Amino acid sequence: MAAYEELSKEELLNLKTDLEAQFAEVKAKGLKLDMSRGKPSTEQLNLSMEMMDVLKSDSDLVCSEGVDCRNYGVLDGIAEAKQLLADMMEVPKDNIIIFGNSSLNVMFDTVARSMTHGVMGSTPWCKLDKVKFLCPVPGYDRHFAITEYFGIEMINVPMTPTGPDMDIVEELVSSDPAIKGIWCVPKYSNPQGITYSDETVHRFAKLNPAAEDFRIYWDNAYSIHHLYEDKQDYLIEILMECKKEGHPDMVYKFSSTSKISFPGSGIAAIAASDANLEDIKKQMKIQTIGHDKLNQLRHVRYFKDIHGMVTHMKRHAAVLRPKFDAVLNTLDRELGGLGIGSWIAPRGGYFISFDSMEGCAKAIVAKAKEAGLIMTNAGATFPYGKDPKDTNIRIAPSYPTPEELALAAEIFVLSVKLVSIDKLLESK
Repeated sequence: MAAYEELSKEELLNLKTDLEAQFAEVKAKGLKLDMSRGKPSTEQLNLSMEMMDVLKSDSDLVCSEGVDCRNYGVLDGIAEAKQLLADMMEVPKDNIIIFGNSSLNVMFDTVARSMTHGVMGSTPWCKLDKVKFLCPVPGYDRHFAITEYFGIEMINVPMTPTGPDMDIVEELVSSDPAIKGIWCVPKYSNPQGITYSDETVHRFAKLNPAAEDFRIYWDNAYSIHHLYEDKQDYLIEILMECKKEGHPDMVYKFSSTSKISFPGSGIAAIAASDANLEDIKKQMKIQTIGHDKLNQLRHVRYFKDIHGMVTHMKRHAAVLRPKFDAVLNTLDRELGGLGIGSWIAPRGGYFISFDSMEGCAKAIVAKAKEAGLIMTNAGATFPYGKDPKDTNIRIAPSYPTPEELALAAEIFVLSVKLVSIDKLLESK
């Protein structure tokens, strides 16, 4: 079929009638489908069930440092867990602190500590007139929720095929001391699936911020979350690059096993310079007597090493890949060449980013909901939930069953077509 904008008003109206009939049939099924968040499916969760049997009542629960993991001690994580996460994050073991089950929690604490006590001796952010963060868009809604919660002003930075627009980042960071950080999902970004290019990482490491307490919040959530064995993105390690450029303290690197083992019971970590880690430990000594060492031990004894973790992620990919391929094939087949939407085929991560015609995203999500498909709210991938052009929609294929996903994709493309036709008819 020709692009929709090339069709006459009469042709669009006839097409709309046919599509409305199809939509009514789907709606009559009374479906309840959910593609709103990137949750692992039950099949994925089942992949890690043997981890539940690793520790038993008669297990040796002493870690390599000789500490009984049932007891107090080892504030920053047992050595073998630090090694496992360090290998996953591609950093030295001594530059790691192990936390609880969520890297999001670590990011929240990091911003909160900066608000109340500053960063390595700098003025606490709560005492400043203005605090700002750069936010590559579209981006991760939970990142934006943290900075919004603390009243931090968020500034949109457009994403490009190689990462954030670094011309804008460099100009703003170097000229405005109120800018204290930037959110980054550098590998298989949420939601576009973009991996930062070598040049982009080099430019991040060479930033000369006006604020001494500026930090890059580098959330490498999908570091080993590849979808394809033969098509995998590579990302330069940021900590080492910053150190090479004489800016060792400029980055916090976050990761976790949330989508590797169990989202509610994984282990998280922060990697940073020695000085940053000492600053963080000052709070930790007051805040906690240490995180769950039994869970750390469980992860280590199950995965054993990074090779075991990589092998495990291939099993995840075997579950996820057909789901992503099914959605992408539907988009290509039903919307390709129509000129009413564009999308990126990611090589990893958990999302597919779809851009509709301008001013249509909210209506598409609402239309899909009418037929029983719940999606992430349009605008969620932008600070304050406000997409200036109302175009971006995040598709999360991981949780539904393959059968549910086929129906969800059908509802989605029908919704895109119907809303797009209405938009085009406005100008006819």
